Amino acid sequence: MSGAAPGRVLRLSILAWGLGELSMGRRYVGSSLLLLEVVGLALVGLLSWWLADTTWYLVPFVAGMAFVAAWAMQAIVSYRRAQRAEGQARPPTASRSPAAAAAWLTLPLLAWGTGFWLFAADGSSPTAVVDRLVASWGNEAPLTDVAVDAARAPLAGAVSAATARLEALCAAGSLSDDCADGPDGLLHDVRVRVDGSADGGALATAEVVRFERRPTRFLGLFDASEQVPVPTETLLRLQLAPQAAVLGAQRWAVVNVTPP
Repeated sequence: MSGAAPGRVLRLSILAWGLGELSMGRRYVGSSLLLLEVVGLALVGLLSWWLADTTWYLVPFVAGMAFVAAWAMQAIVSYRRAQRAEGQARPPTASRSPAAAAAWLTLPLLAWGTGFWLFAADGSSPTAVVDRLVASWGNEAPLTDVAVDAARAPLAGAVSAATARLEALCAAGSLSDDCADGPDGLLHDVRVRVDGSADGGALATAEVVRFERRPTRFLGLFDASEQVPVPTETLLRLQLAPQAAVLGAQRWAVVNVTPP
């Protein structure tokens, strides 16, 4: 085994699994680590593709975190092995310190820990499906990212009809003052209620609401008031059910649309 500088070994190990071992002449270990990295990336990618939008969404997330942890561990092990080979129990800190090099591993950790949730868990629950629908309601293609089974065309028509009804209510002055400012303003007075059903599915009801001020008591001692949403009109009724996914997981989706 060659006496490669520990700092260089660490930087190479962070760049790709096993490169630090290869720089020390450990070809079998280095090649095996490179192969493990490819297998690990493929496994995390497949698990994300299969399970990220299902009830088992935590499986790919934990797998990705474990991959980053293994990435750091193999770099640390190679760095320590290079230290022992060089006979240094604690090498002096150089201008390009090992700690600074290891800090680069926080980038994939942060990227995975935050970016994963931008596309994950869309079908993990009825609430997640409804949230995606409401968030994309005002887009040109509002149903592209919504988990829908065989009801995509009826849902598209129902969403268009509900939007037209909201626009009519806005023109008549029945909605809030900002209803004409854009999609967000148009949906300002819309509330979606999700209830369970007897068959294990869920029912989502989109309603137009108005706010009433009602008396209440603060701490049971002082008179106060609160604004309470009161439904005035139903826009949409959606039936949601869990669908079978790979590896025994389930994916919630809209399966039926009923008229209001």
